[in-house]
Amino acid sequence: MNNRIAMVTGASRGIGRACALELAKAGAKVALAARQVEKLGEVAEEIRAAGGEAFVAPMDLSSHDSIKQAFAMVAKDFGAVNILVNNAGVTRDGLALRMKPADWDAVIQTNLSGTFYCIQQVLSPMIRERWGRIVNVSSVVGESGNAGQANYVASKAGVIGLTKALAQEMASRSVTVNAVAPGFIETDMTAILKDDVKNSVLETIPLKRFGTAQDVAAAVRFLCGEEAGYITGHVLDVNGGMYMR
Repeated sequence: MNNRIAMVTGASRGIGRACALELAKAGAKVALAARQVEKLGEVAEEIRAAGGEAFVAPMDLSSHDSIKQAFAMVAKDFGAVNILVNNAGVTRDGLALRMKPADWDAVIQTNLSGTFYCIQQVLSPMIRERWGRIVNVSSVVGESGNAGQANYVASKAGVIGLTKALAQEMASRSVTVNAVAPGFIETDMTAILKDDVKNSVLETIPLKRFGTAQDVAAAVRFLCGEEAGYITGHVLDVNGGMYMR
């Protein structure tokens, strides 16, 4: 990945941070995108301290203008993006019967529309270069469904469909488009769950452990590399066996 320029959304923490560090370790120059600029700066310093190159790009995935501005900034000051990891996402859980339109719209806009608009920003340069890697972070629930998360499930299932459609559109230009579908991953969001909830989830995982952000980052790194050049339109499950298609 030497001299490749990667953009990772939601890079300020959790899976996004792990992906950014992993891609930098593999030799990519990494543009870090998220709303929390201060935390992005900390990740950038961590990459630089290890000898890598990093660029901070403030981005709000719910805003098309913010997305365009972030990619324009990266292209002008850092270089054209060769590798895009769409990781950022939000949840607004609730039963469908009582789900507010604003909660539905916020999740679809950020998780699905935001992913699409980010992809649009990199297609032209990837086509010109005839090389590119796009990896979209979906979720196991986008495959299996989950009660109380109709908006999130719909957005992540949509990301899988989007991945397959774009894989077909871009294949002739040597641009691969794949998805990673994490299962239950130890992050700040899951750390607050009660022990009985965690134990209940563990019973559904054949490997009998929760995943780590590094588990997901390793899968993302593989799909972004040269060795994955003949893989496109694929959904790589990183879920410990809790869902098998």
